[in-house]
Amino acid sequence: MTPGVLGHLLLGLLSRSEQTGYELTRAFDTTLKNVWGASHSQIYPELAKLEGRGLIRKTTAGPRGSQRYAVTAEGLGELERWLAGTQPIESPRLEWMARVFFLGLLPHDRALAYLRAQGAFHRAKLAVYEGYAAGVPPAGARSWDRIALEAGMRFERAMIEWAAWAVDLLGEEPPS
Repeated sequence: MTPGVLGHLLLGLLSRSEQTGYELTRAFDTTLKNVWGASHSQIYPELAKLEGRGLIRKTTAGPRGSQRYAVTAEGLGELERWLAGTQPIESPRLEWMARVFFLGLLPHDRALAYLRAQGAFHRAKLAVYEGYAAGVPPAGARSWDRIALEAGMRFERAMIEWAAWAVDLLGEEPPS
C-alpha cells in the first residue's frame, strides 16, 4: 500500500534533511500548512507507517529521547513515483464557492459582507506568503520553494481581484 499525501509530504521533507518528528511538525507549520495541514498527532503515526514500509529509517537519537529520521532509497523511489507518475486529485469540495453560488439568498448587504470578508481573508494569506518570500531566493532564481510560493501568491492575488470585482459588480445597492 502506498502512502497518502501526508506520507509523501513527509518523504519530501526528509529527502531534504534528516529530521525529528518535532522538526517535521515545525516544517509543516512554516512551509506546508498553507496547502496541507498536519498536526503533531498525525505526523508521528505516519512516520511509524513509513518506517514499517521501509521508506524511512531511524538514524541518531536527538535531544530528550527524540528520534531522527532519514528517507531510504526505497522512500526516494516512492517519492519520485508520486511526483512524476500520479495526477493530483482535484477536490470537488470548495465550500466557499458553494456559498457564493447561493449568496443571492442573503440580504444584499450580508452578501457583500461575505465577499469583502473573502477579499480580507486572501489579503491576509497573501501577506503571510509575502513574508515567507523574504527568506526565499528571488523570482528569477531556480528554486522550487520559490516556484511553489509564487503559485500561492498569484492565487491569493487572483482571489483578491475576484472578490473586489464581485463587490464592484453587485454595487452597494441591491438590484431592483
